[in-house]
Amino acid sequence: MSTRRNFLKKTGLATAAIASTPSFGFNILGNAAPKDEILGHGDYQYKVHREWAQISSIRNPILNCHEMVMDSKGRLIMMGDHPKNNILIFDKSGKLLDYWGTAYPGGHGLSLSKEGGEDFLLLTDSGWYLNKLGKWTKHNGRVSKTTTDGRVVFDIGHPQTIGVYKPGDHFCPTETAVGPNGDIYVADGYGMDYIIQYNEKGEYIRHWGGKDNVDTNYNLSNAHGVAIDYRDKNNPLVVCTSRNEQSFKWFTLDGKYVKTLHLPNMQVCRPVFDDNNLYAGVCWSQPKVGKTTWKEHTGFVTILEGDTVVSNPGGTAPEYKNGTLQKSYQLENKPILHGHDVCVDEDKNLYICQWNANKTAPLKLERV
Repeated sequence: MSTRRNFLKKTGLATAAIASTPSFGFNILGNAAPKDEILGHGDYQYKVHREWAQISSIRNPILNCHEMVMDSKGRLIMMGDHPKNNILIFDKSGKLLDYWGTAYPGGHGLSLSKEGGEDFLLLTDSGWYLNKLGKWTKHNGRVSKTTTDGRVVFDIGHPQTIGVYKPGDHFCPTETAVGPNGDIYVADGYGMDYIIQYNEKGEYIRHWGGKDNVDTNYNLSNAHGVAIDYRDKNNPLVVCTSRNEQSFKWFTLDGKYVKTLHLPNMQVCRPVFDDNNLYAGVCWSQPKVGKTTWKEHTGFVTILEGDTVVSNPGGTAPEYKNGTLQKSYQLENKPILHGHDVCVDEDKNLYICQWNANKTAPLKLERV
């Protein structure tokens, strides 16, 4: 692995490289796809495998691939929002091992909890789904804790039932994270933008974030993701996405503000941590000239070492001027349409889930 990376660096492939070898396939936009398509920068470059997932579009149709985690058996578990199957389980070759779930039409967030040697899933239904007429429809969002084969342990419902929200307040959760003591942090990213903290039994503890705080550091705008940052083992922190601010915000485990990291032109989804790296899907960006809508394909993936962006697979190379990160942009050939989530395996390969990507399965990015 390291020899190959050094070779790429020495040959000047510090920006995204695409081999000129012709392909017999086509990409999801209908354009000819390069046979050896390399994305990324520096030490973080990847060969794209567009046809990694071995599934039938008839038996296991996909609407949106929202998130993916890897369990203790090395299986890759994906959460989607198609009414026929919310959960798809793959091995690392892309073979479909299992699928289940029809009760989460707004299937969005997926987190893994390990308890007593057993894996559990936290499934988030955002409350938004496409009805049979192709129109976005809203129902009550919820969070479910389940086993990996779909047995429900408990549900977390609307916070109005415990007096946290007022009648009429929207609860549209998008993500969860599990703290070191088992506490569950729920991001109400499409609702009131609060982070709601529960204990391991689903009992309310506190909440923070939202809008219109006196201390604006606590404001969250589209609190789309939440995760626990264990990189300082003695001081784990809660990291929250404030997507409309193109930022991540760090808080203590009991909700005290620590810091903000702004990523210009990157409307990021949840942070995913692996070793010293932070990975995130970029759902939207804006072009250098003009503006686009949320429906346009403008996403990519970003990778950080510590707080420094070091690679943007599917996007332009990160650039810093006087220590300040400059704007990054999607590559013109749109290899990634909307980066919604990143899953990292033990070989540092990436699996990319995409929202609004023409009903395609996850991509595999093989580290080179």
